[in-house]
Amino acid sequence: MRFPMNSRGLAMLSLAALLPASVLAQPDDIRLQAPKDLRGYFPFSPPATKEAWVKRADYVKRQILVSQGLWPLPTKTPLKTKIYGRIDEGEYTIDKVTFESFPGYFVTGSLYRPKNVKGKVPGIVCPHGHWRDGRYYDHQPKLPNDIIIGAERFENGGRNHIQSRCVTLARMGCIAFAVDMAGYADSRQLSYELVHRFKTQRPEMNTTKDWGFYGPQAEANLQNVMGIQTWNGIRSIDFLLTLPEVDSKRIGVTGASGGGTQTMLLGAVDDRVALSMPMVMVSTAMQGGCTCENASLLRVDTGNIEFAALFAPKPQIMNNADDWTVELAEKGFPDIVKLYELTGAKGCVKLIRGEHFKHNYNYVTRAQMYMWVNKYFKLGHKTPIIEQDFQFRNKDELTVWDADHPEPPGGEDFERKFVRHLTKDNAKVLRPAAQSLESFRQVYGGAWEVLIGRTYANAGKVEWELADKEKRNGYLYMSGNLRNSTYQEELPVAWLYPNEWASRTTIWLSEKGKAGLFDANGDIVPGVKQLLDAGHAVVGADLLFQGDFLTDGKPLKETRKVENTREFAGYTLGYNSSLFARRVHDVMTVATFVDNYNAHGRRNEVLNLVALDGTAAIAAAARASAGQAITKLAINTKGFRFAKLKSFRDPFFIPGGVKYGDVPGLIALNAPHPTWAAGEKKNSLATMLSILLLSALARAERTLALSRYLASYSSKNTN
Repeated sequence: MRFPMNSRGLAMLSLAALLPASVLAQPDDIRLQAPKDLRGYFPFSPPATKEAWVKRADYVKRQILVSQGLWPLPTKTPLKTKIYGRIDEGEYTIDKVTFESFPGYFVTGSLYRPKNVKGKVPGIVCPHGHWRDGRYYDHQPKLPNDIIIGAERFENGGRNHIQSRCVTLARMGCIAFAVDMAGYADSRQLSYELVHRFKTQRPEMNTTKDWGFYGPQAEANLQNVMGIQTWNGIRSIDFLLTLPEVDSKRIGVTGASGGGTQTMLLGAVDDRVALSMPMVMVSTAMQGGCTCENASLLRVDTGNIEFAALFAPKPQIMNNADDWTVELAEKGFPDIVKLYELTGAKGCVKLIRGEHFKHNYNYVTRAQMYMWVNKYFKLGHKTPIIEQDFQFRNKDELTVWDADHPEPPGGEDFERKFVRHLTKDNAKVLRPAAQSLESFRQVYGGAWEVLIGRTYANAGKVEWELADKEKRNGYLYMSGNLRNSTYQEELPVAWLYPNEWASRTTIWLSEKGKAGLFDANGDIVPGVKQLLDAGHAVVGADLLFQGDFLTDGKPLKETRKVENTREFAGYTLGYNSSLFARRVHDVMTVATFVDNYNAHGRRNEVLNLVALDGTAAIAAAARASAGQAITKLAINTKGFRFAKLKSFRDPFFIPGGVKYGDVPGLIALNAPHPTWAAGEKKNSLATMLSILLLSALARAERTLALSRYLASYSSKNTN
């Protein structure tokens, strides 16, 4: 029997709710399916209006920045650029370049410049993918076949496509910067094995102080190698713009494979990019298999097609091949075209068809890219632009390290030092956001919206399905399921409905789920009894993997992960919301149902939320989004902190939870709505709350119908 939100009667608890979970059927919930991974399906559906796209694009851009550890952006420290070791090639020159994207962390590469530059010229960043040795790799063994099948025109052109395109772009009058991917070529302070082949967690680096990448502390602070690469791209544009001949209005980016990933993200987050050319990476299929292409939060409910679409309405060209992009012409690209048309830029996006070639950035693709650059940067060359032969340069000729420019130290000691800087700078750039409630909500609240992945405003359409109903001593017990049809989620819930309802409802959260409404003897716990006596309806719910979700009835100790042998949170949490976030979604589902409840011609007027036995952070996160829709919040944190968690598979782990204020930050986001918090050590909240209009909080009414019980409870359970 299913009722809409305004159906008659609130749901109550039944005897079935007290039965062992093992004898009850699991909820019909899509989240019980295997978690999504990088080889899933990632379609994109353009919104119906330009206004809707502006809103969506703003969120996805923020999601990218948050996931990369770039919300807000780090401090732009001096680049300390060095340009030296020029090779004169007649029509163009090659210089060696180093600069510091972070203090002590060097970005390396080769700078290709046309000779006799007059006026301003385009600047193009050329990141590369997983071609070992990057800008000086040698593809010579496979060249004969590439030339035979028409993939390449010249031997040298096919030996290294990074050099090939940089040379031709310089000959066309552009300045091209071939930047080393972290862990490749001359960029070895963070090793190849660490950045691209990380396998198992390192206990010696997973500490609460001086930790390294990939561990729970790094993930809780959103410190990841993908974010380092994205920042290197941003700083590469900064570097190009220090060159007096570079035109700030004509900045382009192009790379293939992992370089295509870098191109998409850089184009999405840096407004200075005027032309984006990501190759063999835009796809509804595999999203990038390397640790350097994945980060927690990055592709939750989005993917590479939408990332590419973020560049609209600016011109963009991409290609496909006989790899994971093979179906791009039918799946994904038509939706990008629709988005471009929606933004008034019809014809400004192009697909180079290359299904007959394997994964590549070959001459056929490069030739199309040159014409795109020529057209949109108005270089005036006759087309087609034919790539000419050039002198291939090897590692000894291009390496930036020599006796006068010694290679900087790397290894685990450098890694710890690097992460210490990131942590310190993070505190610095976040400090201004804590100067007012408005800025705090914009920065911290904007981040938590991404961390949770859902807001109360889009909590979904919820219906009630009655399973059992029984009249008891002074109140009605009902049990059943709340079905969130928007997200295909289902929650077992139990309601206690008083004989004299005062149009007030309290959601009672517990680590035990809806069973937390009762003690070990099956009696209603005292706090719930007091609420019922005060005329409150009380609802308990099994959040995801509580109660009826558990086939063995045992509390969940470790969250699920995707089938990947490498112990990296980003492979799971980059595509799936954390369990913590999903439990927040569940609270939103219950709250939105109650908020819209109407029975016997009477609407629910007051909605309170109580969490006293370990679910306080979940409650605080839900209320931070719901705002005044939840009248009052009462929690006992028991001193819980995300920073204390030792595994990213802990049920309470959430990426970024430490970076954005931990539990005090969540509580502060509840300002100025009435909030009661116990379980905190003296002054642990003082700093956070004082900068968030604590006086307004002090003036707000905080007394709940539960006040006496809470006072008694907190005196026994406060740290």
